[in-house]
Amino acid sequence: MPAARIKIIYITQILIATLLLLAMLSMASSIFAPVAFALFIIALVWPTQCRLQAALPRYLALIISFLLVVLAIVAFGWLIAWAFGHVGRWIIADAARFQQLYDQVRLWLEEHGVAVGVLWSENFGVGWVLHTVQAVSGRLNSTFSFWLIALVYVLLGLMEMDDFGRRIEALRNRTASALLLRGSQQTAMKIRRYMMIRTVMSVVTGLLVWIFTRAVGLSLAEEWGFIAFALNYIPFLGPLLATLFPTLFALIQFGTVETVLIVFTGLNLIQFVVSSYIEPRASGSALSMSPVMVLFSVFLWGYLWGIFGAFIGVPITIALLTFCNQHPSSKWLSELFGLEMAADQVASTPSG
Repeated sequence: MPAARIKIIYITQILIATLLLLAMLSMASSIFAPVAFALFIIALVWPTQCRLQAALPRYLALIISFLLVVLAIVAFGWLIAWAFGHVGRWIIADAARFQQLYDQVRLWLEEHGVAVGVLWSENFGVGWVLHTVQAVSGRLNSTFSFWLIALVYVLLGLMEMDDFGRRIEALRNRTASALLLRGSQQTAMKIRRYMMIRTVMSVVTGLLVWIFTRAVGLSLAEEWGFIAFALNYIPFLGPLLATLFPTLFALIQFGTVETVLIVFTGLNLIQFVVSSYIEPRASGSALSMSPVMVLFSVFLWGYLWGIFGAFIGVPITIALLTFCNQHPSSKWLSELFGLEMAADQVASTPSG
């Protein structure tokens, strides 16, 4: 059989296996997504537990680490509920202004031949409202279940980390042992650095949005600042939503095109300066990744696992490419997407 044909068959098999794997991850998202999120959290909190274990009994350090994770998740969730709750209450309180804006838009559309009343009656009604309420309730229930399962995995994972590391070191296949240990250490360090940089940039973005919205007189400036901070953890999509929401809000509050353009331009300028100027200089080349790959990661994992997938899509890709960098046959992938230099730099960095 010709070598070219063998290569085509081999590539075809890899593509089929990849598609089947993605289908399995999507269909079994309730199983795999909490595990991936738990591993992500463990990578972040494990150094803290190691430092605590150096001064405290192992299980006391475990309890403290786990409580810190729970406290951080609860605090973050409460702040998100607080910010979006205030925006929702403001919208309900100003329902008359929304009705006025809707009437203006409806009249303008009907003057141009678009029958909004017919579209509204066909697509919106009591059934639509009930369906929306049921969808929101189902989403809340699935979110609670997701966090509960993920936290159980985090607790069990933190308990098993030392033993699991020793089992990897004891593998008879020394090549696999070295690959797993080195890949895991580099992946964890790179994810921690990614989240540290992302957190700092999110804080900067949130502060700038808060200052700007307060300066232009937009209501709920503190809430918009925190929403920008939270959404900035999702590359591309998060900043886009953090810009659109206040812009639409400004349209309702001010009702003038000039002010809306000022808000839209100012928010986009903040996002551009932070993401295109400050963040690349803060991260340097240690976390360099193709922007196309970043966007693809957000969309792919968001499609597979929803909002949680979009949140950890980039860390998952970092992990995959870091492990690809450990073996000569797959190293070209990390070279192609710019992570070879990052892996070498992380390898020479103390783990702390």
